[in-house]
Amino acid sequence: MKGNSFFDESRDQSRVKAAIVAKYFNAWAQVIMRAQAYLCPKAENRIAYIDLFAGPGRYGDGTKSTPILVLEKAIQHPDMRQRLVTIFNDKNPANANSLQQAIDQLPGIETLKFKPQVNTHEVGEKIVTMFEQMRLVPTLFFVDPWGYKGLSLRLINSVLKDWGCDCIVFFNYNRINMGLTNAAVTEHMNALFGAQRADALRQRLEPMSTSARELLVVETLCQALRDLGQRYVLHRKGTFGDKVQVTFPSREKRIKHGC
Repeated sequence: MKGNSFFDESRDQSRVKAAIVAKYFNAWAQVIMRAQAYLCPKAENRIAYIDLFAGPGRYGDGTKSTPILVLEKAIQHPDMRQRLVTIFNDKNPANANSLQQAIDQLPGIETLKFKPQVNTHEVGEKIVTMFEQMRLVPTLFFVDPWGYKGLSLRLINSVLKDWGCDCIVFFNYNRINMGLTNAAVTEHMNALFGAQRADALRQRLEPMSTSARELLVVETLCQALRDLGQRYVLHRKGTFGDKVQVTFPSREKRIKHGC
């Protein structure tokens, strides 16, 4: 895939990330479907999986990407086949085409009630506003932007506002640490942390050691989400140094979840 060498080989960290997300998706889906069956047994219940930075269907060495693993989980589960709505996006048309081809070739893909959607949109204000105005079904939202462009507090919160919605973010500390001191990407950093919080963070980072900087940067993002009302924010250090996984389970809500 010319000009897309990141995906030419499936590095260990990419395989681990895909496995983590697919396993989490399966566990999350089982919990949500049981809740729906108990609370709204007569409703036409749905769940969703959204990945706005999906990448191709397979890496250069043939290893399956996260979207393919998630769809395989759904195909294997009769109840999930009837409920799952999937939306995949990658602004690179080559990645989107590769993903669509891999989806079309999946054995049993025709058994899914809702055909997977593959889009090629730039992640920005338009998508955030759309999610903010929608009432989402229970959704697992996966965000792995390979950096920071498109990642913002508003984007995350636009999904987490609704019942049963969770978000997994793979947080590239190295890229964001460099971005905080780069005036050319101030807008992106402000969108990620909030302008005042980002300015305060820059000042505090100046004299810190590398390990202390990383802890502060990640904790600042977690606190920013707590301030938006997300009560459960979990930070887990990635196995492969340059990645930090941050999971944002949805806020507590009562039974007013719109079954």
